[in-house]
Amino acid sequence: MAIINEKKPTELLASDFYYDLPERLIAQHPAEKRDHSRLMVIDRATGIVEHKHFYDVIDYLNAGDVLVINDSKVIPARLYGHVEGREEALIELLLLRQHELDNWECLVKPGKRARIGSRSVFGGGVLIGEVVDIVEEGNRIIRFDYDREKYSSIYEVLQEVGMMPLPPYITERLADRSRYQTVYAREEGSAAAPTAGLHFTPELLEKIEAKGVCIGY
Repeated sequence: MAIINEKKPTELLASDFYYDLPERLIAQHPAEKRDHSRLMVIDRATGIVEHKHFYDVIDYLNAGDVLVINDSKVIPARLYGHVEGREEALIELLLLRQHELDNWECLVKPGKRARIGSRSVFGGGVLIGEVVDIVEEGNRIIRFDYDREKYSSIYEVLQEVGMMPLPPYITERLADRSRYQTVYAREEGSAAAPTAGLHFTPELLEKIEAKGVCIGY
């Protein structure tokens, strides 16, 4: 005989996940030494919580383990400009993914200023973006134009006129772009850093490999 419990699971509300995070606890700058950031370790079997530093992560890796790291390199993917011919009509783009040549899917704010055919100016005219399509999620496909005799690619233009896409809770300006890259970043094109990897150092990775851990990309 089977006994089936017909009781419905407790309904969850968004408010069940609210919690207070004081602004003073949100770091605005990375630790001077990357691997000295704090690390919280939770033992799922016992529920015990330990407070460590990131360099202690090696204690939780064993010979024969495989550590896979994301070697994407963050580009200055946030652009601030204005609608062509209307300097008061400000517009913001976040480049999400490259489609073909200089066509990118972008998040646009405000979206109402990004109708098909509308053009926006960035960097005082160094970069021009034209909306050529609207994708299902509401993002836009933007075709970019720039001086191709002066710049070898749009990535070179972005280094000049773009800004690093910091999370909204980071309110202070980033002085050193390299601090928002992992030490093993190689492949350009990411619109956000693989943040867990920011805490690795070359020395820590060498120690992890020396322990017999295989590192893959």
